[in-house]
Amino acid sequence: MPKGSLRLRALLFFGGFGLLLSTLLSGGTYLFIHSSGQRHMRETLETETRYYLNQRRLDPQAPLPATAMLSGYQITPAADLPAPLQHLPAGYHHVDLNGTAYLGLVTERPGMKVAFLIDETAQSARERHFLRVLAMLMATLTGLITLVGLWLTRRVVAPIIDLAARIVASESGTTKPQTAYNLDQVSELGLIFERYLERIRSCAERERAFASDVSHELRNPLAVIRGAVEVLEDDAGLDVNQRQRIARIERASQDMAELTSALLRLSREESGQAEDKENCSIATVVRESVDKHRILNGALTVQIGLNIVDAPMLAVEKGLANVVVDNLLGNAMLHARSDRIQVSLERSRLVISDSGKGIDKAELDRIFQRHYRGAESSGSGIGLSLVKRICDLHGWDISIDSSPGRGTSVELFFGKRPVHQP
Repeated sequence: MPKGSLRLRALLFFGGFGLLLSTLLSGGTYLFIHSSGQRHMRETLETETRYYLNQRRLDPQAPLPATAMLSGYQITPAADLPAPLQHLPAGYHHVDLNGTAYLGLVTERPGMKVAFLIDETAQSARERHFLRVLAMLMATLTGLITLVGLWLTRRVVAPIIDLAARIVASESGTTKPQTAYNLDQVSELGLIFERYLERIRSCAERERAFASDVSHELRNPLAVIRGAVEVLEDDAGLDVNQRQRIARIERASQDMAELTSALLRLSREESGQAEDKENCSIATVVRESVDKHRILNGALTVQIGLNIVDAPMLAVEKGLANVVVDNLLGNAMLHARSDRIQVSLERSRLVISDSGKGIDKAELDRIFQRHYRGAESSGSGIGLSLVKRICDLHGWDISIDSSPGRGTSVELFFGKRPVHQP
């Protein structure tokens, strides 16, 4: 059984319960036997003492008992007594004489003091023998309860283990054959899980179908827009400003077409249906994004500085790379309130920084959550969550460092962040 498994914990519980139960039973039995033996010896001493005192009233010369088990002594100043008996007060005492344990009863009467001793050796031997028997019975009872617990855990825990295996199998996309549950509660739990799993599969299927349908259906109106743009571009009567506006419409329709295709590919990659990806030039993606935002800048007076130190090639769909870079640069343009944005591309990372108003710590912790928008944001709260999904899918590490009044810096590592990086 694996360490920490449900069966192991149940078996340990039964074993511990058996050990505790057998210990309590054995300990209680031993205490009962011990107290019974002590009570029997005390009753014997009391009976013999009363008998001797009655005999002494009838015959002052009556002899004290002296048998293998029982000995009597008269305690007087002139008597030659063993040292342990010379100064004993009235009552019960445990006495050791020459290495032999005795239970003694000292009785005082006017003008007389006697001590009766009974040998405890036989009683102690019987108790030790009985204690060994109890130890064997305790081990046997613990073993039996553990075996019964093992059998019960197989019967009781097996459906739960099977249900857990089915959950694990469902996470990996495989299926597990139907199992006939023996327990009503586990059976009900299994049926509820099956219905819940079926609902999840249906929702996932509807989401994939929706992404595919939206991507397909948007292509037609986008094609109409791009066709109309081509017709307008052939009009010789357009001035420079009009042609710039038409160019923006053409660029926006192109971006929308790439975005829908990228979202469809992202959905397929997350479901494990993506084909092999070709190498994508991140430098090309960054240049195109910077040029596009310079054109879209319009009335804004934001300067975009571009520094391409290296031109890495990454195994990623170009459409998905465009989504990441466009969202990061677009957020810097719209929300930074800065007069300058610096974009730096190296072999292992992309850095986009500004000197704008910055982001509060409370907002920074939630900035990648879906549909989360800052206090002054006018967006939908989807862009950065989409960026995080794409980064997680490709094993990229993204972080945002910002504080109010100091600007914001976004670092995107094309892989795991190096250990020496802060």
